[in-house]
Amino acid sequence: MPTADRQLHFNLFLMGVGHHEAAWRHPRTDPAQARDIAHFQRLAQAAEAASFDSVFLADGVEARSDGGWGLISSFEPFTLLAAIAAVTTRIGLIGTVSTGYTEPYNLARQFASLDHISHGRAGWNIVTSAGERSAQNFNRSANQQHAVRYQRADEFLRVATALWDSWEDDALLLDRASGSFADPGKVHDIDHVGEHFQVRGPLNIPRSPQGYPLLVQAGSSEDGKGFAARWAEAVFTAQQTLEEGQSFYADLKRRAAAAGRDPAQLKILPGVVPVLGSTEAEAKTLDRELDELISPARAVGVLSTVLGVDLTDHPLDEPLPPLPPLAAINGAKSRFELIRDLAERDRLTLRQLVGRLGGGRGHQVVVGTPEQLADHIETWFTQGAADGFNVMPPLLPSGLEDFVEHVVPLLRARGLFRDGYQGSTLREHYGLPRPAGRWG
Repeated sequence: MPTADRQLHFNLFLMGVGHHEAAWRHPRTDPAQARDIAHFQRLAQAAEAASFDSVFLADGVEARSDGGWGLISSFEPFTLLAAIAAVTTRIGLIGTVSTGYTEPYNLARQFASLDHISHGRAGWNIVTSAGERSAQNFNRSANQQHAVRYQRADEFLRVATALWDSWEDDALLLDRASGSFADPGKVHDIDHVGEHFQVRGPLNIPRSPQGYPLLVQAGSSEDGKGFAARWAEAVFTAQQTLEEGQSFYADLKRRAAAAGRDPAQLKILPGVVPVLGSTEAEAKTLDRELDELISPARAVGVLSTVLGVDLTDHPLDEPLPPLPPLAAINGAKSRFELIRDLAERDRLTLRQLVGRLGGGRGHQVVVGTPEQLADHIETWFTQGAADGFNVMPPLLPSGLEDFVEHVVPLLRARGLFRDGYQGSTLREHYGLPRPAGRWG
């Protein structure tokens, strides 16, 4: 695929002190930083200095009661991203919020607020939440069925976008002489009555700089891809091989076109975990050090939950036992499928599988020199598998520093990544238009 009019998009995936599940045990990290807002502010500032499009905060609404869940961020997205907005000026701010455990009015108001606070840099990573533990924290004994979660999400988006449009762009008058605060003819009730939501509107905040936050989605199941084709403007995804990446990329672009959208306005960003060294041997040493710090019992427990099979007593040095069919999985179907295919394709034992997943939970892990990683990124970008990457350093902040200092300059020298921002909003970074309001 030609690159003359394309530039890579980079998103920094913020995750505690690193994406490797044993990052907090490695001597190059300080695990206490995962609860220090200044740590995340410095990471965002470093990514902004390198002209990354955005930073991204994953989020969940559950924790393992055994205390062995590792170090994800303790902060909820709006609080953390507002604090980052205060110390940055250009980089986008993408937060994860589930359609399953909030209401459209609250969410629309929160993202409009973040977009105003940041002067147009907000993005929403839309998830439907797969875990049973999540449901049990919100007055439910079990989660909704997979298809129902996406039906609810679709209606949720219809309500949220109507609320963001409920103020026309020129509704706010602030005419002190006449006493006219806003034009009542340009502030609209939405009067939504649907299967899952009943919302009158309007929103109690004027339309934000971007109109809508950038809409991001991360599911790769059939339901997830259908949802992305209708709504997503960026997709965070996980593929292990170039061929899988190309297939996913072509399929999603085709679906977007079939939905009446311009496929170029849907950006696909696979996750990549860069394990870097000045030599390949040095990178492999770091990779081995990290894998040796994995707690097998903890990793097997997490894998059991994802696969729906109790692996607690399964021998570590044997292949996986028979797995349930995909149709029986009500959790994260795409992650189940990725792990199943990885284990079968590479004929991995349980021990080998938890080692492969420890680096990036199924995202591609590239172990090597900056030149080797730059080659990998260029191949995926130019061969129709990616529009950019969700960068997931195994250790933070050192992994980000290595990527910025040693990989970014190589990509710029190859003409693949910009040297500075061209716009000020997140939509402008992604080359996306500001949505026109529906009342204009």
